Amino acid sequence: MTPGLWELVLRGVWVTLQLLFLGALVATVVSFAVGVARTHRRWIVRFVAGLYTEVFRGTSALIMIFWVYFVLPLAFGWQLVPLWAGVLALGLTYGAYGAEIVRGALNSVDPAQREGGIALSFTPWQRMRLILLPQAVPEMIPPFANLVVELLKGTALVSVIGMGDLAFSGSLVRLALQESVEIYTYLLVIYFVIAFLLTRAMRALERRLKAGLGRAPAKAAVAPVRVPEGAGAGGGA
Repeated sequence: MTPGLWELVLRGVWVTLQLLFLGALVATVVSFAVGVARTHRRWIVRFVAGLYTEVFRGTSALIMIFWVYFVLPLAFGWQLVPLWAGVLALGLTYGAYGAEIVRGALNSVDPAQREGGIALSFTPWQRMRLILLPQAVPEMIPPFANLVVELLKGTALVSVIGMGDLAFSGSLVRLALQESVEIYTYLLVIYFVIAFLLTRAMRALERRLKAGLGRAPAKAAVAPVRVPEGAGAGGGA
C-alpha cells in the first residue's frame, strides 16, 4: 500500500482506540452502577436495574447505534456526533453485560463477610466499599477482559454511520486498491494485536489485585527429600 493509504488505516486505528477507551469507560460506569443496584435490598431498585439489563442485552448493538444516531435527535432534539453516538450506544449495550458480571461477583463473596460488616455496624455503602468490592473486583477481571475484547470487535459496527474507524478505513482502502485479501488480512492482524495486548494487560491487573489480597499464585514449594532409615553416610557395612 502507498503511504497515503497507510495513513488512512492508522487514522482508523486511532478512531477505533478512542471508541474502545471511551466505550469501555461508559460500560464500566454502567456495569458497576447497575450491577450494584441489582444487589440492592429494595425490590424496586433491583427491578429497574434488571429491566435495564434485560432490555439492553436483548437488543442488537447495531440497532442501538442506529437508534442513538438517527432516532434520538428526532425524539429529543439531541444530535450527537458519530463518535459520541457510537460511544453511548456501545457503552450502554456492553454495560448491560458487565452489570451481570458485577452482580455475580458480588453474590459470590462469602455471606460471612457481609455478616461481619453488619456486626461491625458498617453502613451498606461501607460494607460495599470496604468488604465486598475489594474481594469481588479481582474475580471480575477475567470476564471483563472477554467483554472488552467483544467491545473492541463491536467498534466495527460504527462504520454503518460513516465513522472513519478501522473497518471503515479498511473498506475505503479496499475500494482504492481493488484488493480484498491484502487489506482484510491487515485488518485481522491489527484487531488481533490490539486484543492480545488488552488481554495481557487485564491479566497483569488481575495478578496485581489478587496479590494485594494475598491470593496470588504461590510458587511451587520444593518437597523435602525423605532419606530412608539406615541409609546414612557410610551405609555400607
